[in-house]
Amino acid sequence: MTDLTRILPPGWDSRPHIDPPEVQLALAMRQAGIEPPPDLKIDGQLHRFSTKGRKKDDSGWYIIFPDEPQAGRFGCWRDGIEAKFIAEMDREITATENMAIMRRQNEARAERDRARERKAEMAADTVAKIWSDAGAASPDHPYLSQKGIQPHGARVTGDGRLMVPLLDKDGDLSSLQYISGDGEKKYHPGGTAKSCYWIIGDLDKVLYVAEGFATAATINEVTGEAVAISYSAGNILSTVEIMRERFHSTPIVIVADNDESGVGKNYADQAAAKYGARVVMPPERGDANDFVKAGHDLNLLLNPPATDWLTKAKDFSAEPAPIAWLVKHWLQDKALIMVHGPSGGGKTFLVLDWCLNIASGFDTWHGNKVHAGTVVYLAGEGHHGLRSRVAAWRQHHGVDDPDMYLSGSGCDLNTPNGYMKVIEAVSALPEPPRLIVVDTLHRFLDGDENSAQDAKTMLDACNALMAEFNCSVLLVHHTGVSEEAQHRARGSSAWRGALEIEISVTPPKREGDSIQVIQRKAKDSEVAQPVYVDLMPVDIKGWKDEDGEPVSSCVVTEGAAPVKVEKDPLQKVKKTVEDCWHASGEEYIGRNPYVTRSALEHLLDGRGLSQATVKQYLKPTHEKGIIGPLLAAKAIEDAANGWIVIDEDWLIGFVK
Repeated sequence: MTDLTRILPPGWDSRPHIDPPEVQLALAMRQAGIEPPPDLKIDGQLHRFSTKGRKKDDSGWYIIFPDEPQAGRFGCWRDGIEAKFIAEMDREITATENMAIMRRQNEARAERDRARERKAEMAADTVAKIWSDAGAASPDHPYLSQKGIQPHGARVTGDGRLMVPLLDKDGDLSSLQYISGDGEKKYHPGGTAKSCYWIIGDLDKVLYVAEGFATAATINEVTGEAVAISYSAGNILSTVEIMRERFHSTPIVIVADNDESGVGKNYADQAAAKYGARVVMPPERGDANDFVKAGHDLNLLLNPPATDWLTKAKDFSAEPAPIAWLVKHWLQDKALIMVHGPSGGGKTFLVLDWCLNIASGFDTWHGNKVHAGTVVYLAGEGHHGLRSRVAAWRQHHGVDDPDMYLSGSGCDLNTPNGYMKVIEAVSALPEPPRLIVVDTLHRFLDGDENSAQDAKTMLDACNALMAEFNCSVLLVHHTGVSEEAQHRARGSSAWRGALEIEISVTPPKREGDSIQVIQRKAKDSEVAQPVYVDLMPVDIKGWKDEDGEPVSSCVVTEGAAPVKVEKDPLQKVKKTVEDCWHASGEEYIGRNPYVTRSALEHLLDGRGLSQATVKQYLKPTHEKGIIGPLLAAKAIEDAANGWIVIDEDWLIGFVK
């Protein structure tokens, strides 16, 4: 075989250089903030290693399967890091290999969980012995002296560090936190800290929740009330949930740390909205202990005078507080809104039009002022159709990049996992949203829309989103199937009771009519006048289907109110004359339909009327009869033994 290296220039092989899987794994670990061990093994087994250079520290872990392409997971239990790994190859990964990768990564996760559980069980046994053997902390411990607090049941390790317990939701000891004299905090290796807490003090009137031991001790010493320690900002939600389940109606006050990142306040606000609590935060950077050490009155901060809560009516109404709007008269700012209508009735087109007007910074919508802002559209279904609708709208309005984000799928918003998925995704956006749309309610609800209890959990989640992002939430929902249910949302009455704004989208009743947008409820303002819109077809430039045909969608345009057809007050008596004419042989005098007196008497007699009543109905002077009103309106006139129809408009209804 010819040696090509002799006749081709250096570098002729253009294929990219691919590092061995072990080198790629080490690089991925470093990029994730983990220093890898020197000898990485790709054998499908769980390996643990030190990420901080300590001999007894084995918080790092990885499981990588050897089958090509090599894939698995790695992470650090102590730092809460976890990442997937797929080795890069010099070719495309096949669909079969993709499925195998997913299977291996799931196996790696399961093995990691099993190892974590084993480690946690061993750690729980170890910390139980450490805790039981440890002595009580002295008030003159360096950390306690530095913070100016009492021990509150804390203990001391053999090397002099302060030690406080972490209990799981069942109240069992799960781990320990060690605090050195200079304030450095560490958890027991392998112990579970997630969803753990500790309570100091005895419950009386109020339960406080704080992040750290020193903060909790300070609050207890100032107020005399019990304080639950969450140990981290991320644990505030689970701690408040456990406290609410345990103490039910006891008032809960979350004392958030005033940190520069705002993480503590964010988690505190979420927990407060979801489980019913009050949030207090020191006005200056730091925690409650820092606030007290700076000479401030923590008790006043936690328990402001009642006069700050109750206000005289005169003072309460002295300053104007106008309603803020996203779309004036229609979408209120910082409000819970619902738009409902039958399936296929145009409600999603309408909601998208609102969203894109807001996200594009347009001045008005159908003459109503628009306030610009970021929009998040949580789409639970119909992503193919949404894609074309947004493209058609952008093309029609000449907008390149509206400030709007759409989700790739739905989730159960009223569950902790679904709620946190939304929170984390929205929090990562460059700007907080002014509006979050949930389309449709059914796709994001875990439970039964007819259940008041399930409705409450969903409404709580929506209120928590509103509190977290200081925005409005708009729910897109369906109406019922029956005719009488077309003007209200499907399901529990709890939905309507919680809304600030309720809007109904009614499809056209007749061909040529417009879609009617009706505001059914406006809690804080007058109900807006109905708006009428049409859907205009738009061919999307450059879009073709699989057969090469152009792809089209619709955009919302201004419609018109239906023309009111005045009801003819003589419609009923005219119908009687027409029925008589058809029944008596459809006679004419000239071009005019003709009915005889005897034919009308026979018809009315057949309808069960008495002879006296029939005579009254046929009198020319009887205003509520048949003949009198028609003569007065010049719709008929006397002819031979009866009457002929002379009203030109009415004549159209007769066929000669």
